[in-house]
Amino acid sequence: MQIGIDSFAASLADPASGQLIAPERRIANLLDEIALADQVGLDAFGIGEHHRREFLDSAPSILLAAAAARTKKIRLVSAVTVLSAADPVRVFQEFATLDLISGGRAEIVAGRGSFTEAYPLFGLRLEDYDELFREKLDLLLKIRDNERVTWSGKHRPALREQEVYPRPVQQELPVWVGVGGTPQSFARAGVLGLPLMVAIIGGEHHRFRPLIDLYREAGARAGHAPEKLKVGLHMFGFLGDTTEQAADDFYPGYAGMMSQIGKERGWPPITRSQYDFTRSPKGAFLIGDAETVVEKLLYTNEVLGGVARIDFQMTAASIAPEKMLHAIEILGTRVAPAVRKALGGDGK
Repeated sequence: MQIGIDSFAASLADPASGQLIAPERRIANLLDEIALADQVGLDAFGIGEHHRREFLDSAPSILLAAAAARTKKIRLVSAVTVLSAADPVRVFQEFATLDLISGGRAEIVAGRGSFTEAYPLFGLRLEDYDELFREKLDLLLKIRDNERVTWSGKHRPALREQEVYPRPVQQELPVWVGVGGTPQSFARAGVLGLPLMVAIIGGEHHRFRPLIDLYREAGARAGHAPEKLKVGLHMFGFLGDTTEQAADDFYPGYAGMMSQIGKERGWPPITRSQYDFTRSPKGAFLIGDAETVVEKLLYTNEVLGGVARIDFQMTAASIAPEKMLHAIEILGTRVAPAVRKALGGDGK
């Protein structure tokens, strides 16, 4: 199992003063986090894409390229690229360039996004949400697999024997499909034989097993080998020296973020009891000391039938930079080696 971190480059408040951290300082902190994740041996770092005041990740490929210059081994991933609102040609060019800069470490997680601001911003209709994604994913895969592309669709001008450059270092630039909870999305990824990245942001994660089984069954029926049907998870998580400390450090920023989103979507405010339930042994949060989180990761792998990668979303809450770096260090030096060893690796 690979273990990584995802960030939305949230515009955070300083926990001590309550004042917003200057955007340039926040980006510098983010790059420090990625550099440390690389140094302690984590497998991947993903940066999301949002077009809202509270996030600084509207241009994730640029952030990942800056990270490429400071890292050596870690995979650099979009988490997710809002493909429905993007031009697949430009997406491919940006990530092929990132692949060249990083020496073959770029990956795309393509999704539709959980917010809607990108659609009016780029002149698109929200009513075309699903159709846009299907069409643009088709084009992205054609560009990935062919230097010269002929393609036509409804939402973008046709391409006629068009060459698309640059080409990446990797022979096949990895493209994952990012999904939430709709059966159609899981089945589509299976039919295409693409790796699946599942966002599990609450509740009990075992409830995703039927959807993951659907993905694997759809992939098998389409003739794809089992090893091609990889499952990754995006989950809230945080580490501390004790479980109580980790839970207390993460809760205020998490509750503030989710309660704000809840106002927009009609959800009730997050409560501490809900939070504590979701970090309980069968809940979806990966929050605690190293031993607690190792046990939770192994349980997650078992109940979901084998997981190729788990990414911790730990950078959305307002946490002091030194505590964030300490959490990353624990994840890389204590959690990841223990999980690899338990699952048959050498722990390195």
